[in-house]
Amino acid sequence: MTIRTNGSRREFRQHAGAALLVALIGASACFAQEAGRNPKPPATHADVAYGTHERNVLDIWLADSDRPTPLVVYIHGGGFRTGSKESLNAATLRELLDNKISVAALNYRFVAQERLPAAHHDCRRALQFLRSKAGEWNLDKTRIGAFGGSAGAQLCMYLAFHDEMADPDSADPIERESTRLACVATNGGQTTMDFDWWIQWIPGYESAHRDPYETFEAPNDDELRAVVADVSALSLISADDPPIYMSYGMRPTDPVPDDPEKASGWKVHHVMFGIKLKERMDALGIEADLAYPNAETIYRSIPHFFVTKLASHVRRAPR
Repeated sequence: MTIRTNGSRREFRQHAGAALLVALIGASACFAQEAGRNPKPPATHADVAYGTHERNVLDIWLADSDRPTPLVVYIHGGGFRTGSKESLNAATLRELLDNKISVAALNYRFVAQERLPAAHHDCRRALQFLRSKAGEWNLDKTRIGAFGGSAGAQLCMYLAFHDEMADPDSADPIERESTRLACVATNGGQTTMDFDWWIQWIPGYESAHRDPYETFEAPNDDELRAVVADVSALSLISADDPPIYMSYGMRPTDPVPDDPEKASGWKVHHVMFGIKLKERMDALGIEADLAYPNAETIYRSIPHFFVTKLASHVRRAPR
């Protein structure tokens, strides 16, 4: 990966900040509207600490069941700079609970607090923490999935496709828990953070929209390439990985929007990310269902995917 810096770091921040402000305004309005129409039920346990940082907290809704339930973990988006577990969709939550699937939603550190891969390590710790509570919370460790959009999608795919990260010799029992998932679902997910790849494959994407050194903890280009590879789905995918359901808001042949603000978000959530991951997964014989406007898909929604994969039988056990 070559580090491209077309313009100063101040220009990077200004461009990213403007796009982020537009996204935040839209997301806040949608969240408020959704919350008013269909409020979430209260969490069984709220703001449970899974780590030492103030953002290392999660909420969990436990499904009513006599037997250990599957678990689905929601990881919010926001460009690793904003967002909250509160953005979990109420209708999705209720549908999963109605199918006796427990649900957790977590926060993680932003890059302003600690550059990547700190957020990835937080999510790994949260997953291990949840597994450590399986007995107390009536959870089935072998049936855990995760979903999220944009940055949250990246974090979910990191957990789904990274090799096992448990440390069986750790003095901390939480670190001995598995980091693997049974299935994963994403919305607008970036399957790599190699911006050179974006320039090659994403329509209209001509230069990096963000200075990678402001996002990743890396002293030089070699270390940056290594960190990016270790968190990117396209670099991590292997034949023993779980199935995925991906959704995107545009068709592969759709033109770049004329409005610059719309075009910015359109590019960074482009369906080509999903197309290239599906190609790789198809070649490995792993199920990858890709949804976009007018596409034929197996699953009608994220909840439908999880109910199919988790509710009735075990699909994959952690190694």
